[in-house]
Amino acid sequence: MNGTQAARPATTLGRLERPALTGVLVREIVNFSSYWRSASFSSTVEPTIYLLAFGLGFGALVDQVDGYEYVEFIGTGIVATAVLFSSAFPAMFGTFVKYQFQRTYDAILAAPVDTEELVTAEALWISMRAGVFGCVPMIVAIFFGLDPSWGMLAVPGIAFVSGFGWACFGISIAGFANSFENFSYVVSAVLTPLFLVAGTFFPIDTLPEWAQVLANFNPLYQCVELVRSAVFGWEGWIDLARLGGLLAFGLVVWRIAIHAMTRKLVN
Repeated sequence: MNGTQAARPATTLGRLERPALTGVLVREIVNFSSYWRSASFSSTVEPTIYLLAFGLGFGALVDQVDGYEYVEFIGTGIVATAVLFSSAFPAMFGTFVKYQFQRTYDAILAAPVDTEELVTAEALWISMRAGVFGCVPMIVAIFFGLDPSWGMLAVPGIAFVSGFGWACFGISIAGFANSFENFSYVVSAVLTPLFLVAGTFFPIDTLPEWAQVLANFNPLYQCVELVRSAVFGWEGWIDLARLGGLLAFGLVVWRIAIHAMTRKLVN
């Protein structure tokens, strides 16, 4: 245990105390005000480029997919891509920089904040951003033919739940990583395959049966299907099961992230 942790009080406020969570969140909001332009640009422009490139490119060659106009199909699916780009990647790189180079977390943990509160507040902040950024491609798609619907009001909530899971995933990867190079394995071997078989650009029923089974365990695919259900019409218990899957994913990786960061910062 280093000097920073040794100087902390013997007693803490407890788990998930509101003042501790609020303190970390306020710090993130104040800090975000200094770089919101670049963060918003990188988190929204790239998914929008995917939307325009595939929607207008393939859209000129493909009439309909699964009964939807292709721009409608991809305009709703790309929401999950925006959520991934605005949650998992900032969580991985941001967390690593904060504890490895800036020593930000050492300073936070010197206050009455424990790693569980730190991880939770960081994930909540990232998921709130994902809830906003994830809606941008859908809004852009409206100008290219996607019909607005009342169900779209549920999309920020879906993006938030999905973003929380991916934020915790990114934090856990950063907690176990020893260098930036370690992220290349995760991006290439985990995130890219999940991104490609999420049903964003093509329906998964075109894949082999074994791949379809695996795709159903992909949190990105569950996010895509929930967004499409919100926009085009809910599917009842199926959507509740998908939402439950996203919540379970978030809960599991949340606990893993707490373990990883406790191991890195305290033990």
